[in-house]
Amino acid sequence: MQALAAIRCLGQTGTVTGNEAAVDRLRPRRRIAGHAALLLPHTPDGSVDWASFEELLDRTHRAGLIPAVNMDTGFTQLLDASTRADVLGVTAEVAGPGFLAGAFVPDARGDSFAPDAYARAMAEVVDAGGVPVVFPSHGLNALDPDGWVDAHRGFAKGCDRFVAFELGDMFVEYGRIYPLDTYRGLLGVAECVGAKHSSLSRAAEWNRLALRDVIRPSFQVLTGNDLAIDLVCWGSDYLLGLATFAPDAFARRDAYWADGDDRFYELNDVLQALGAFAFRAPVPAYRHDAAMFLALRGMIAHDAVPAGCPRRGDADRDVLAAFAARLDALS
Repeated sequence: MQALAAIRCLGQTGTVTGNEAAVDRLRPRRRIAGHAALLLPHTPDGSVDWASFEELLDRTHRAGLIPAVNMDTGFTQLLDASTRADVLGVTAEVAGPGFLAGAFVPDARGDSFAPDAYARAMAEVVDAGGVPVVFPSHGLNALDPDGWVDAHRGFAKGCDRFVAFELGDMFVEYGRIYPLDTYRGLLGVAECVGAKHSSLSRAAEWNRLALRDVIRPSFQVLTGNDLAIDLVCWGSDYLLGLATFAPDAFARRDAYWADGDDRFYELNDVLQALGAFAFRAPVPAYRHDAAMFLALRGMIAHDAVPAGCPRRGDADRDVLAAFAARLDALS
């Protein structure tokens, strides 16, 4: 869909349909901004493996991807406040300023939205040199659409640069994807510089891209769709848990696209197949697959995950080893 058609559609209905948003909108040779939601490695006794985390951080940073820590991939829901703070400190030391980090507020079903708690969580990220990603919570995602946008306007009063986050309920029980017109309201919050979109729906993301292109082209739509990582070809950037499996391969894939190199397609296909395998139901168990894959490749010391994280069966290791071999053959 051309920009004029997008404007006409917006003027008539206030929304953009998936088919209209998807047709003829490929963007060859664009530079992709890649963000990897990092796994937080653990040891078999349940403690954080800080040495492996530093190595994974350094590898991701050297590959040219921006680390995103204290996200779902980093078990932020399972960490205490002290550990989340330690993650920020280590990330700042290894990667320097400009990383992304989840601003997480732990709450329970039925709790009210807690703006002061969010302000403190966001300030902690900013003080460490990072850009906050407003992590969903029961209270925040219980707000109606107007309330959700108003909450983000409130975040802007204490933070001049942050990222919003739409997370589907296949990842967490309090996940919610808001209507497209609500996204239009979010685009009006100047301090919100982008939003991670994790609905696992191509059409929903194409809609957001079309709306973004008309209203605020500088806004980053950060795909969180680990089942459709080629959405970068339509104008999304990414913030993917899948990218922590192989930051080097993602960086190489992105460079191929920018250079118009046909090797993009084969490498993307292998990474996408890995995503389809790792992010199968139950989706949160992808984190155990990430640990196993990274351990198989010698990037972390152990494939342990903390208590509370769903685990995969041992048979996954053989499949993951085959994926590792395919990626190595393409390097």
